[in-house]
Order: sequence, then structure tokens, then C-alpha cells
Amino acid sequence: MSRRIIIAGGGTGGHIFPAIAIANALKKKDSSTEILFVGAKGKMEMEKVPQAGYKIIGLDIAGFNRSSLIKNIGLPFKIIKSYFQARKIMSEFKPDAVIGVGGYASFPMLQLAQQRNIPTVIQEQNSFAGKTNMILGKRAKKICVAYEGMDKFFPKEKIILTGNPVRSTISGSSITRTEGDNFFQLHLNRKTVFVVGGSLGAKSINEAIDERLDDILHEGLQLIWQTGKPYLAKARERAAGKPGVWVNDFITRMEYAYAASDIVISRAGAIAIAELCVMKKPTLFVPFPYAAEDHQTVNAMSLVNKQAALIVKDSEAKEKLIPMIIGLAKDDAKQSELRRHISELAIKDADERIADEILKIL
Repeated sequence: MSRRIIIAGGGTGGHIFPAIAIANALKKKDSSTEILFVGAKGKMEMEKVPQAGYKIIGLDIAGFNRSSLIKNIGLPFKIIKSYFQARKIMSEFKPDAVIGVGGYASFPMLQLAQQRNIPTVIQEQNSFAGKTNMILGKRAKKICVAYEGMDKFFPKEKIILTGNPVRSTISGSSITRTEGDNFFQLHLNRKTVFVVGGSLGAKSINEAIDERLDDILHEGLQLIWQTGKPYLAKARERAAGKPGVWVNDFITRMEYAYAASDIVISRAGAIAIAELCVMKKPTLFVPFPYAAEDHQTVNAMSLVNKQAALIVKDSEAKEKLIPMIIGLAKDDAKQSELRRHISELAIKDADERIADEILKIL
């Protein structure tokens, strides 16, 4: 009889792409495994999961809106409704295990599974655990983590250091530098800076690039600039007619961007970090300061303290980001040092490690 597994969570690419990688690893180990994703209606997973070939059901659930309190009026009803939806899913699908990857849908599904004594596994991507996962961790069978020292959040005996899963299109990429440059129509013999502010873009990074774009180009550098949707029109206008600048709101073929780049400017989400370690890229992190518990700064500092990356505060990005990038581009020895140290932190088979841990509890 085939195993039936629910993978719950989402909200951002940082939750969704690892979830899909875990599902793929489970299917690779046993093709008869039935996998159902549960996400939040209206969120990114409702589009990305079906594209990866998996079924997903959306819950009517949302988080607390800190910027507009009036938008929270319907929140208690959504939470109650999502619990009824979760109960229906559990009763109909009858899972052998439920895996939580973080995000709104994770909590009701895992809590319900734990109440019914169905084994649960948590995949905590960050170096600072979220409150939801800390609550659920008390009754989870196993907690798969990517950073050391997580016993301050979870019971020590349940923690397994697996690393964060990286998309196979990236971890297994054989794209050459020339193919990367051609993909973005860039010059073959110039250093390339890849700017990526997460799937929604990063205002401080975009504004810093916008203000000093001519300085970057004057230094002989070229740019792959992922802006996110809100900044796209402004960035396109700024880059118009300038050779050596590729601009778009989102990059679907990240393996080409990594292949083409010498240096990366990035937010410090856990999955971005996992990819940069695997791809061995000298990186300057600009952590998103409003992430829960400022976990992106904690994520980034875990690399900075090992001489594996550089960091600039979000509030100082406009002033310091471009001078630091230009300085790094001129310093081949520093690039080499960062490349060496970041590659030492790479875990290429995290998806398989997590899949193995899941299969052990069934």
C-alpha cells in the first residue's frame, strides 16, 4: 500500500521551493508515494506547486496584518474556517505523515495531525525559529534544520541537521558561464553583478542600484537586475539604452543567472543562502530588517562570522552598497576567499536527507 504524505505551508519561494524539492526526493525514493500539498489561497504556492506537477488544496487562512488593522476584521473567521477545511482534508486524504515547511497553512495541518497522533516533521529553514514551529516542535517526531545551535528553540533529541533543500535545476546545473552570459545577452569578458532581492524585490537594494547605476557601468561591470514587480517600470526606464544591464521583475531560470554572475547582492532568506553556498558565489547580503525576529540578519551573520560573505544593513544600503560592490569586484583575492568559505557550507543533498528522515517515521 502506498504511503500518503501531506506537505503543508508556503507563502514565499523560500517555503515553496524546498517543499517541492522534498516531494521530488520522496517520489524518487518511492514512486508510489502519494503527496498532497496544502497551502494558503491567493498565495504563490497555488501557482508554483501545480507547475511542479503536484496537487494542492488552499485553505482560507491569512496572517495578522500589521500595516492595516482594519484588514484583520475577518481574520478570526478565516482561522476557524481553515480548521474545518483542514479537518476535511485530513479525513479524506488520511495521511501517514504531515510535513510542515512554514507559512500560514502549516499550523492548522500540523496541529490537527498531532491531535490525531499522525507523525509530523518540521523543516525549519532559518537560523531563528518562528514561534509557530517552536509550538509545533514540542510534539513533532523530527525537526530538520539548516543551522547549528537550534536546540535553543527545539528539543535537542528531535533535531536533525539536514541543510536546506536547493532546487535540482540549480544544484545539478551544468550551465556554462558562456551559456549564462548569452542567456542574458551580456558581454563574455566582463564581471557580472547579479542583484536579487527575493521574489518580491527589495526597495533599498533597487534604490541603491538606481542611484549609482552609471558608477557600476563606468567601472566596467555589468548587471543582472531582478527588481520584483513594484520597481520594474522604474528600473526599466533607468536602464533604457544602457548596454550591459538586464532587467526583469523575476527570473525563472536562476541557474543561468548563477552561471553568469561573479558577485551576488541578495537578501538573506534561508533558501537564497543555501543556493549561494551550493553555487559558491561571493555575496554581499542586505538582510530584510522586518523579517520575523530579524532572522535574515541572524542568517547572514552565520556566514559573515565564517568569512563566507559580506553584509550591509538595509538602512545603510544607499550609502554603502555600491562602493562595497565596486571594491569587491576589484579584489580578486577577497572574491576567492569568500568563494572558498561559502562553498564549505554547502549541503547538496538536503532534500534526500529530509526525505530519509520522513520515511524513517512511517
